[in-house]
Amino acid sequence: MGDVEIEEVNGGVNGGAEVHQGEEGLGRGRGEGNRMYLLWEELTVALPNFGNGPTRRLLVGVTGCAQPGRIMAIMGPSGSGKSTLLDALAGRLAGNVVMTGNVLLNGKKKRLDYGSFAYVTQEDILLGTLTVRETITYSAQLRLPSSLTRQDIDGIVEGTITEMGLQECADRLIGNWHLRGISGGEKKRLSIALEILTRPHLLFLDEPTSGLDSASAFFVIQTLRNVGRDGRTIISAIHQPSSEVFSLFDDLFLLSGGEQVYFGEAKMAAKFFAEVGFPCPSRRNPSDHFLRCINSDFDIVAEALKGSNRITELQNTLDPLAHLPTAQIKSLLV
Repeated sequence: MGDVEIEEVNGGVNGGAEVHQGEEGLGRGRGEGNRMYLLWEELTVALPNFGNGPTRRLLVGVTGCAQPGRIMAIMGPSGSGKSTLLDALAGRLAGNVVMTGNVLLNGKKKRLDYGSFAYVTQEDILLGTLTVRETITYSAQLRLPSSLTRQDIDGIVEGTITEMGLQECADRLIGNWHLRGISGGEKKRLSIALEILTRPHLLFLDEPTSGLDSASAFFVIQTLRNVGRDGRTIISAIHQPSSEVFSLFDDLFLLSGGEQVYFGEAKMAAKFFAEVGFPCPSRRNPSDHFLRCINSDFDIVAEALKGSNRITELQNTLDPLAHLPTAQIKSLLV
């Protein structure tokens, strides 16, 4: 299913979220009328078999919501459905999958308007022979309304460069495999800058910290928090953040095998796991602990190695997870 039908509420508390493509529509969305509340209910995504085997369910009845001014992390092991959920919410699912359930924007359904949302892919698609400023300028000239003057466009470009913290590298070449250029973290922030030129109120990101060191990853997510301060709704799929990066997220949506394990405030997730018998050790990264609890990919390997003396010697008997199959832990959480 390709497009998700999403609609804004006309009136009410939120006052609507209509996106205009004129100069005023490129405002930064501080007003209540520009805020977007995204809700998904009993969302299921399946890949039909078409007579060649069982239907594969990529998502199974997941429910959650994202609020303006907050940044949500979608986390889970590899293959858990993070990118599928992100694509389902953004209306980017392939045509050969079937989606059921509801995706609502401010309470109603309608197609997302161009310019009202942006999607930052995992791969950076940039031309290495251009500078950062040239890249943003060319993108602005192609994507912004023709009614804007050159001065207006230049102002938006410079504002975006400042917003994403790219001032120091603005006149440097992006670079490629044979041309030295900006760092990986700067490339990722440039990719985000290109998508927020139209001042979208809803921003999706697919693993924005992939391939970055912990310091660069922290700066990217910190920059996203700054972007969200004006009321934008930000949803990011992320694989395994450091404890510092994890602390920057307001909300957490945890998936395992397409099933919803946890949805709520990120800072309350550790309490949730502790209450069901799996407290996070004091020196362990919370995100590592959550993924350790719900990743059942290696249970068969662990079972085969149970009799190994070497494995037995390496096990930490103080770890409450050491002797439990991950599938059993997950069954207690879901």
